[in-house]
Amino acid sequence: MADPPSLPPHENRLAFLGELAAGLAHEIKNPLSTIRMNLELLKEDWKGAKAEKEIRTLRKIDLLGREVRRLEEIVQSFLKFARGLDLKLVRLSLSTVVAEVLELSQPELERRSIRLRSSLDPALPDALADANQVKQALLNVIVNAEQAMENGGELIVRTRSEGGEVAIDVADTGSGIAPEVLPRIFQPYFSTKKGGTGLGLSTTRRIVEEHGGRITVSSDPGRGTQVTLRFPLAS
Repeated sequence: MADPPSLPPHENRLAFLGELAAGLAHEIKNPLSTIRMNLELLKEDWKGAKAEKEIRTLRKIDLLGREVRRLEEIVQSFLKFARGLDLKLVRLSLSTVVAEVLELSQPELERRSIRLRSSLDPALPDALADANQVKQALLNVIVNAEQAMENGGELIVRTRSEGGEVAIDVADTGSGIAPEVLPRIFQPYFSTKKGGTGLGLSTTRRIVEEHGGRITVSSDPGRGTQVTLRFPLAS
């Protein structure tokens, strides 16, 4: 009797599962798009509804449309997560990268009555990093901070060097994270927010770790949270 085929190495199995999952997500996208388009056509047909029964039907169509859009967002987020990262590493100042992200975030922070305070070291040593990926990681953290400050607050962002690393600190004065929830915040698809995909912080950790860095979180329920992204120096 022939020996059974040996299993591929662990890394190869993970890569295969990643490709399989990404392919499945692509297959799900197409019927979701078809469902969404047909719901929009149905909504157009029922646009002039006046009878109570017709109005209830229109509400159900709206509800289905919102759920389909939410599923499309989840699939799209998963595809981004599953594709992996193609890092384009260059020497750069993280203070410059952070300044660009804060400029982009400022209008939304003002809309939410969140005061921005920043302290960006102009003499920060260079990191070897992909600027676009770092921006994405930081934006994910800022969005989480915004959502934790529903009634406004302060967002404090600073850059600093520490040993052989450069760090980005993002602190908020929001609701904080419960101790029993804190160990789970980086798990894919784990979210305490209604409608959240649960991939934002997972993606951030992946970006930081693929740079050879690390991410830490400390939180005081009712007072706020601090997230620190650390990247190795370019040297």
